[in-house]
Amino acid sequence: MFGAVLRVAVIMIALSAWLATPVGAQNKIWRIGFFDLDEPPTAERPSSNLDNFKRGLNELGYQETRDYIIDAKFAQADRSRTETMAKELVDNKVDVIVTIGTPTTQAAKAATATIPIVMAGSDNPVERGIIASLARPGGNVTGLSHNPGPDLFAKSLQMLQSAAPQSSRVAILRDFPDSAVDSNINDVMRAAAGDLKITLLFHNVRNVTSAEEFVAILETIIDEHADALYVYHDFKNSKYRQEIISFITQKYPIPLMSGYSFFVEAGGLLSYYADFGELRRQAAGYVDRIFKGANPADLPVQQPSRFQLFVNTATASRLGLTIPPELLLLADKIYE
Repeated sequence: MFGAVLRVAVIMIALSAWLATPVGAQNKIWRIGFFDLDEPPTAERPSSNLDNFKRGLNELGYQETRDYIIDAKFAQADRSRTETMAKELVDNKVDVIVTIGTPTTQAAKAATATIPIVMAGSDNPVERGIIASLARPGGNVTGLSHNPGPDLFAKSLQMLQSAAPQSSRVAILRDFPDSAVDSNINDVMRAAAGDLKITLLFHNVRNVTSAEEFVAILETIIDEHADALYVYHDFKNSKYRQEIISFITQKYPIPLMSGYSFFVEAGGLLSYYADFGELRRQAAGYVDRIFKGANPADLPVQQPSRFQLFVNTATASRLGLTIPPELLLLADKIYE
C-alpha cells in the first residue's frame, strides 16, 4: 500500500514539473509568426512591441532559440502589404501568429483558418467580424482588444477641453478605411464633440506614402485655424511621428492629445489610452496556453481594464495653459 502511494506521489510531482516547464523545453522549438503593422526595428528605434512580447515569454520561462524562434514581419504602416506577408507566414508553417494591429489580424485571419492567431491588441474585433464574441471568440483567433468602446474618445475630448478650454476646433489625424465600423466610430466622435461644442476637422492619412504628403496635411490644419490636434493611435501617425512633433513644437504650437504616450514625452500635451506595452506582454500568456493545448476558440478575448494618462506640464506652460489639479491627480506620469 505504501509503495503504491509513493509511486502516485512521484508521478504527480513529475507531472507538475512537466506542466510547469515551457513546452519548447520538451524537445520542440516553436516557430512564432510576429506580424506587426509598424516600422521594422532599427538601432535608433527598436521594436517595443516585439521586445515586450519577448519579455512576456521570458517571464513564463521561455528562452529564444532554445524554446522558440521568431519569424517577424513588419508592414511599415502599409495595409497593402499585409495580405502577402500573412501568406508568407502561413507558407513558413509557423505554429502561431501574433498580430499587432487590426489590419494584420484581418489579413492573418483571411490567410488561415487553422493556425492559431493571438491578437496583441486589436480594435473592435467583434464589430469587424474577427471573432464571434469576447467570451467565446470561436475559430482560430483570440487574444486582446485595446478598445473598450467609443466612450473612451468622449472622455479624451473632455480631458483635452479641461486642459485647454479655449480649444473649439480640433483637427483629427486618423488612418481610417471606408467601412461601416469606421464610419460609426467617426459618428460617435462627432456626437461626443457636439456635446462639448467642439468642431472636429477630420484628416484621413490612410493614403499618405511620404513625409512630404503628411506635412501637406498638417499644413491644411493651419488654414483651417485648428486650435488643437488629436492624433489617433494609428500606425501611419506613428510612422510620421517626427513630422507631427516638429509641427506642434516648431511651426504651429497647439495642444496635442493622442493615444500614444511618446507624443507627450516629445512635447505633446496629453495622452490617454491603454498600455500598449502591457498588451504585447500579455499576449505571451495566450501563446503559452495554446502551446500547452488550449483551443483559441475557447479562450476569452480580454479588454484593457485600465488606461494611462500622461501629462506634459512643461508644454502646458509653453502654451500658456494651466493643467487642472484634478487632472494631475489622475496622471500616471507627468513630464515637467
